[in-house]
This record gives sequence, structure tokens and C-alpha cells, in this order.
Amino acid sequence: MKRLLSALLLCLLPVAVVAESLDVVVADPFLELRTGAGRGYPVTHVVRRGEPVTVVKRRTDWFKVRDARGREGWVHREQLAMTLVPDVGPLDTRPPGTDRSGRYRWEGGVLAGGFEDDQVLTAYGSYAFNPHLAVELRFSQVFGYDVDAHLLGLGLTHVVLPDWRVQPFLSIGTGMVRIRPEEPPGPTETDQLAYFGAGIKVPLSPRIAFRAEFNEYVVFTERDDNEEIKEWKFGFAFSF
Repeated sequence: MKRLLSALLLCLLPVAVVAESLDVVVADPFLELRTGAGRGYPVTHVVRRGEPVTVVKRRTDWFKVRDARGREGWVHREQLAMTLVPDVGPLDTRPPGTDRSGRYRWEGGVLAGGFEDDQVLTAYGSYAFNPHLAVELRFSQVFGYDVDAHLLGLGLTHVVLPDWRVQPFLSIGTGMVRIRPEEPPGPTETDQLAYFGAGIKVPLSPRIAFRAEFNEYVVFTERDDNEEIKEWKFGFAFSF
């Protein structure tokens, strides 16, 4: 039970000194111990299969370990994937907050761009059910010369190829838009809208990605004709 609790601590603490060091057995052909938490640091020692090591610290995707001779070094989590915790099984080295594939479930971001002839700023948050499908809540403010508008949308995002370096996605959803004319001043109007769009995400690091997208909105007005609005924007997404 104590070893199991220690293994859970390794999963829950992204940057931590483990309260109780965890003894594991190397199952890979070897572990390369580096002087620092990064691939740019030199390898100083190698621990071979079947030898015990003690995990003493975690820093994001890197673990600091100590071998039976007392030598310490940093090992990437990919090398520890098959390392065994006695009486428990393989050590779970996934980053905190990720699913079984190692992807983060929560994402938030900020985007800016054009909303027809005006400017738009969008903040969003999403939760991924799996690598392909996520639900997304977005809030946008439109900055125009003659109109001030706020949009609130809720929809689904489908990542077509989540394992590619450039990840295309499609989105569809609905929401509300609140429009207040500035020139000339007029009453505030609130209408329902629907949207569909397409875009790409390009991961820059495990937690940061560049995102660009194009959306088309249909605003259901009380007039005879619905209004169609095109939008483009780009920005950054942050996973956690």
C-alpha cells in the first residue's frame, strides 16, 4: 500500500520532491542518467535491466533517480515507462491531468483576428473526451467602429488527425450574440446563432500550441433575412 501511494504521488505532482522515495526495478535494457532535466545534458551513468533505482524527484517529464551505488541522475519519463514498482506493476509516468494516451484533457486559449470588417478577441476553454472529440465554450468580443458585440458559444470540436504535427480540426456549435449599435446609438439586440468552422493546431511544446481557425456564423435575427458573418483568427492554446 505504501508503494502504491508513492506511485500515485508521482502522477499527481508535476514538480515535486517525493515525500517518500520510491524503489523501482529497471525493466528497459538500460536507463541513461543525465546531469540535468533535459536532453541537452550529458549522460554520466547507465543503469542496466534488473537493477534497482530509487525515484526521488519529478520535474514535469523528468525524474531524478538514485541507483544502488548512490549515483544520481535525471531520466525522461519515456525511459521509465516499463520500469516496475514491486507488487504494483509498471510505474505510471503520465503527466498529471492527461488521459491514457498521455494527452491533456483541459485546454484554454486566446485568439485574435477579424470579424467581417471588425476586430475580434476570443477566449475559450475545452474538455477532451478522447483524442478526437472535445466540448468547447468560447466567449468573443467584437470591436467595431459602429457596433459593439459579444458572442457566447458552446460546441464540439473534432480533431481529424491528432497524431500529426499539424492537427486539422472541425467545429460546430450554437450560442447567443448581443449587439449594441454605437453609430447611431440604438437598442441592444440579442439573437441566437449557429457556427461551423475549420482550423489547425500546431503543438509547440507538450502544453502550448499555435491555433488558427476560420468560422462562419449564421445569426437568426427577427428580420426576414438571417445574417451570415465570416471570421478568422489565430492565437495560442494552453493544455493543463
